[in-house]
Amino acid sequence: MTATDELTSALLDDNADASVIAARVGDRELFRYSYRPALDPFECPAPYFHPLRTLGGGTVTNHRPNDHRWHKGLAMTISHLSGQNFWGGGTYVHGDDGHGYVNLPNVGSLAHREFESFDADGFSEHIDWISADGEHRIAETRRIAVLDVDPEDGRWTLQFDTELLNVSGRVLDIGSPTVFGRVLAGYSGFFWRGPRSFAGGSVIAGGGLEGPEVMGQRAPWLAYSGEFDGIDGRATLVFRAAPDTAGGEPYWFVRSEPFAAVNPSLAYYQGLDLPADETLTRSYRVTIADGAWDRARVEAHLAGQSW
Repeated sequence: MTATDELTSALLDDNADASVIAARVGDRELFRYSYRPALDPFECPAPYFHPLRTLGGGTVTNHRPNDHRWHKGLAMTISHLSGQNFWGGGTYVHGDDGHGYVNLPNVGSLAHREFESFDADGFSEHIDWISADGEHRIAETRRIAVLDVDPEDGRWTLQFDTELLNVSGRVLDIGSPTVFGRVLAGYSGFFWRGPRSFAGGSVIAGGGLEGPEVMGQRAPWLAYSGEFDGIDGRATLVFRAAPDTAGGEPYWFVRSEPFAAVNPSLAYYQGLDLPADETLTRSYRVTIADGAWDRARVEAHLAGQSW
């Protein structure tokens, strides 16, 4: 950000229970962050970003779509955590006597505890992950920041850093439906649901990958481009994980049909153990750009970034 740009994080005046933050650069609203939403417990109440916007004003998230009410714009989730569901909706169950999604009394919640700090670029927050039966399983510290605002190039970047401390007193197993037997459903973690009009969009990723072949593959980055309804134009989101992430490049869960979704999975094919009193750390960046970026433009952009 330049010295003349100021990211203003302020409680919205029209929200009486003080549960939403708006992030702006000048008169441009980049996102709203609902940190204490009132939601059906079945949907796993948790903080989320929606709407998330380009500098040109196009909305690039979907909230509570009719096919999956628990999809909330851009949010941190874990679909399987030692028998608990911090994703929302049904839980995938696989067995000899049948398998599929089952509505179980195991849907937890992510409860905002407090903000740690605000500054010119963003804020830090403490969140408690509470199981359906009231157990405190994870104490999360997350940092949200806005970087690389470039009105001339029509782009800005959201950085999301999370530290997940296991406070349960025992090992927690992080998984996904694919870990438990469902093919090509390795979602778990930082999850984006795109607008309805982005279905059928373009997917490219590092290593020359593109289209459906990206699903379940490792890559340093993934870019999704879609077209808006209501206004003319397209947008591109470029997702990436920090290069020093434990375990290496993420496996990607990505769909363009029947809806747009992207997730650098925490546990695509294999479960991930989080020992008691240890912390799982992840850092992600999402560049939100006006226009349809091709591979050359994505790679040129990333070449100019610190990571």
